Amino acid sequence: MTSATDRLTIRARGLSKAYDEVVALDEFSLDIWEGSLLTLLGPSGCGKTTALRVIAGFEQATGTVEIRGRQVLGPDVFVPPERRRVGMVFQDYALFPHKTVAGNVAYGVPRTKGEARVGKVLELVGLAGLGDRMPNELSGGQQQRVALARALAPEPDVILLDEPFSNLDANLRDRVRRELRLILTETRTTAVLVTHDQEEALATSDLVAVMYKGRVVQVDSPADLYTKPSDPWIADFLGDADVLTTTGHRGYAETAVGRFKTDLKGPVVVVVRPEDVQLSIGETPNAVVARTEFFGHDQLVTVTLNGGRRIRSRIGPRPSFEPGDRVRVKAIHARVYPGRT
Repeated sequence: MTSATDRLTIRARGLSKAYDEVVALDEFSLDIWEGSLLTLLGPSGCGKTTALRVIAGFEQATGTVEIRGRQVLGPDVFVPPERRRVGMVFQDYALFPHKTVAGNVAYGVPRTKGEARVGKVLELVGLAGLGDRMPNELSGGQQQRVALARALAPEPDVILLDEPFSNLDANLRDRVRRELRLILTETRTTAVLVTHDQEEALATSDLVAVMYKGRVVQVDSPADLYTKPSDPWIADFLGDADVLTTTGHRGYAETAVGRFKTDLKGPVVVVVRPEDVQLSIGETPNAVVARTEFFGHDQLVTVTLNGGRRIRSRIGPRPSFEPGDRVRVKAIHARVYPGRT
């Protein structure tokens, strides 16, 4: 009988790493399950890439890392990158400019499997028939797929991807991201993606691990992470949010845009997403439209509440509001957190 721990591909515990006085990782711990795509998400300088490089073996750190139950980092243990069965896709792809596409993909593949494996992987990533091309003859999207094919070819236990879409323009980035997800799902490959792009993380991942100051502060599915952030900082970092301060009293937190149930008493923080804020004309107004931003599929309307506080509402393309319109603002949902005492 297989236990839950047998399905762990990566188990990292207590990783700490500093560059001079700058702490990159601070007791970083994370579990990555077989066949899943987990994204490390966080602001610049939070330690995402350092964590990835420690797992890959390109950086040393204190703490432990196990890959498929085999310790590759720990006290008196350091397994070099080439022996960790890890595939790496770098931000700049790091393709060998003097090798053909097939030559790049064949790197690290045993000679006995070489030609057949290269052909299979190139077909998998949609590059069949391009094996004789040189990297500089390919588009940015094709180069990214060559880098992925090279990482997949040796059949590693896990693929690590460091900002793999950052060099692509917006439209190509979305398409290549979807293709990557399909390839990883088809091959049931365990993968860890590093990004600072919230939309990319939410759209691509099975799980998202949010990092802050070298630590993982929440791991959850994209939907649960967005709708149930564990603290106001995560809510504000992950998508748009407005933060209101008030007091919890007799089971409610009263705000200018509604009252919300809570068991908390005393100072509280109320986090409201723009999509949960409704605007209407005809009722007693409590705000004035300050600014509108139209995106076609929706619009973001910023209003100034009576008292001067601003809050945002994300609504469909209609109705159309203009600066100066007096409106009624109501939030239909919010999350309440303990405030500072």
